[in-house]
Amino acid sequence: MNILIVGGSGFLGRELAQQAQTAGHTVTATFATRAGGIAGIRRLPMDLRDSAEIAPVLRESGPDVVINAAYRKADWATTADGAIRLAMAATEYGARLMHVSSDAVFSGADVRYDESAMPDPVTPYGAAKAAAETAIRLVAPAAVIARTSLIIGDGGSVHETLVHDLATGRREGMLFTDDIRCPVHVTDLAQAVLELAASEHAGVCHLAGSDAISRHELGALIAERDALDASRLVAGRRAGTGSPGALDVRLDSTRTQGTLRTTLRGARDFLRRER
Repeated sequence: MNILIVGGSGFLGRELAQQAQTAGHTVTATFATRAGGIAGIRRLPMDLRDSAEIAPVLRESGPDVVINAAYRKADWATTADGAIRLAMAATEYGARLMHVSSDAVFSGADVRYDESAMPDPVTPYGAAKAAAETAIRLVAPAAVIARTSLIIGDGGSVHETLVHDLATGRREGMLFTDDIRCPVHVTDLAQAVLELAASEHAGVCHLAGSDAISRHELGALIAERDALDASRLVAGRRAGTGSPGALDVRLDSTRTQGTLRTTLRGARDFLRRER
């Protein structure tokens, strides 16, 4: 396949580009400010906030599949408007679209959410992701909308960096015991996205890990894996703090997992320390 990865300089985007290249695909990755670089992968500048930049990149790269892994949490123009512009352009060009969405589209009122659940966001970021989902279902009905959760790696994710900073005293703060998600490993997520890109699947799918765990348990698992002092991770409850966002959101990926060869491991599995 000829694959265009939008947001190719991000944590997920880099993993997608690396895996796609290793699998023998032709890969082009876009960047907004920093090109980064993986040998053999073409990099093109593209800012989703500028509609004039999208069509030329599609024409130059000539993709069969467009994967949108770009986001800016505080930027509606990128997360909502830009994603919609990209979907329209991909549809006009005739390329298959894979759009990466988030569990932030849910309020947590129902706790467990499968692919049929309708968005009910409570944050601006969640609202932007929900708006993009709604428009994409209308303008690109053959697209895949892949909702995921906290993305963890083997170091380098924002969540792992936070835990390291807290455990070593570089930053003060706490990890909440009542803030629950279903973390996924970046290699599993990228592999699943590429598998779906090569399939005939359409519509919403969930690509989250199989374990529902709190931010504090996640932090403790990361600390143990990386030989840090987990006792330095201060535990607390987010309820009542006024911190915005959903508390307990558990993406049920059972239906999507049943269609995949890729196994979406749980955090207790992929963060297990080798002894």
